This record gives sequence, C-alpha cells and structure tokens, in this order.
Amino acid sequence: MIRSTRVPEPLKRVAHLGSRSYGRLTAPARMLPSFLICGGQRCGTTSLYRALAAHPAVLKAVLHKGVHYFDTSYHRGIAWYRAHFPLQRTADRLARRHGVPVQTFESSPYYMYHPHAPARIARDLPGVKLVVLVRDPVERAYSHHAHELARGFESETSFSRALALEPARLRGERQRLLGDPAYHSFAHQHHAYRARGEYATHLTELAARIGRERIHVVESERFFTTPGEVYDEVLDFLGLPDLGHPGFERHNARPRGTAVEDRVRRELTAYYAPYDEQLTAWLGRPPSWRR
Repeated sequence: MIRSTRVPEPLKRVAHLGSRSYGRLTAPARMLPSFLICGGQRCGTTSLYRALAAHPAVLKAVLHKGVHYFDTSYHRGIAWYRAHFPLQRTADRLARRHGVPVQTFESSPYYMYHPHAPARIARDLPGVKLVVLVRDPVERAYSHHAHELARGFESETSFSRALALEPARLRGERQRLLGDPAYHSFAHQHHAYRARGEYATHLTELAARIGRERIHVVESERFFTTPGEVYDEVLDFLGLPDLGHPGFERHNARPRGTAVEDRVRRELTAYYAPYDEQLTAWLGRPPSWRR
C-alpha cells in the first residue's frame, strides 16, 4: 500500500513558521528578487511561475510562490520579505555550475491591482523587472468568480449578481487603502471581478513607478497556444539564457459547467472596449480576444 505524503496543515504551518524564523535570522545573506510576476489574477500566473521556476538559472521563493509582501504584508518589513528567498551562497554555487548569473523571483497577482504596490516595489526593488499576464477580461472575471466561490471567499453564486454587487462592495475601498497603508480590504482583494480586467489602467500605474521598459506583457491565450515561443520571449526580457524548454502544463484551471450568459458577455465586452484599445499599445497589436 502506498502511503500518502501529504503533510497535515498544522505541521505544515509549524514548518513554515520555523523556516521563516530561520530566514529572518539569515536575511542579510539572502537574495532579493530580480523579477516579479505581478498579475493578472486568473491569467495563467501559476503556469508561467512553474515554467520559470524550472529554469536552471532561476531559484524560486522558499515555501510558496506568492509572498504578498507589497500588498498585504508590507508592515512586516524587508527582513521578513528576504526570509522568503534563497541564500546568496546557494545562488553563487549554482551560478558556478551553470556559468551564468542566477536569479530569484515570486508571483503575487494582487500586486497588479493594489494601489500601494507599484510605489513599494519601486522603492524596495530598484531595477526589478515585472512580467504581467493578461487574458480575455470577460473570461478572466468569470474565472475569478469561480475561484473565489471555490475558496469560500464569495457567497453569491450568480456571476451576474456578483457583478451587480461589485460597485457597492468596492465603493470607497481604494480611497481607504490609499489613506491608510495598514488597511486591508477583503472586497478589494477578492470581489473586484470587473475592475481587475481594466488592464491598461493598472499597467499605466505600474509604468509610472517602475518604468515601461521594465514591464513585459504576455497574453495568456498565446502562452497556452504557443508556450515555447512566449517562454523564449520572457527569457529574453529577463536576460536569462536559453537552456531548453520545461514541460509546459496548465495549472489552477477551474472549468465551469456553463458559459458566460450572452447578455453579460455583451455588456462586459462593451465595457472593456476602451481598455482593450489602450492595451493594443502595450502588445503592439490588438488583443487576441478582439481579433
């Protein structure tokens, strides 16, 4: 009989706490990321994260892919953040083996949408590069709703009703976040189904702080259709050598038994039209879902 290797959650939490405690003690000797995957949510970030983590010259964040430092955990301080990354001596040893510099990174999709994240990233990680994934915003919103339902963060089972509730749920939340850096908004993080698809707005805010030349935008549809081609473009942007392709897999997909209602699709497609038009300048062509 094969025994399960799944670690019980209480033991996992103790192990994570111990690892972070050790990490904070050794923080000065640890790396900081040279690039981040910062969104968008439900756009294939986990799949790209795993593909990049498989690169021989890349070390991923310790414990889990998303640290959420620049959005919900900034109050913990930079030593806490460093504790999540590999030791520099580990990277140096790997670099000697492969003959190329080694990089580390993390992926926290809320960075793209949180109003304080761009300034915090620019302040603490000067020179960092950002990879942003975008997807048909109608399908992204629908998938987002399914994701929050599955996680128990959404009680409204109807997607159209959740969209109708969104303005009231989000009213004043951005202003509260901007006014109080310690404030956390559950609705802003979990219920912004329509707002998170306004990609051009969020990219413009990131570019104002980080610099447009340090942001690379990937269409999820292209990544899942021609993953090798897109992966090579990301490597070129990050300055990583081409050392072969990993096995590309799709992670965290949440298929639903029904499609978006035609009425809702028409409404959202019209709503996103000006944002998609602005996104053309970032992609160098109209988004695939508009072609």
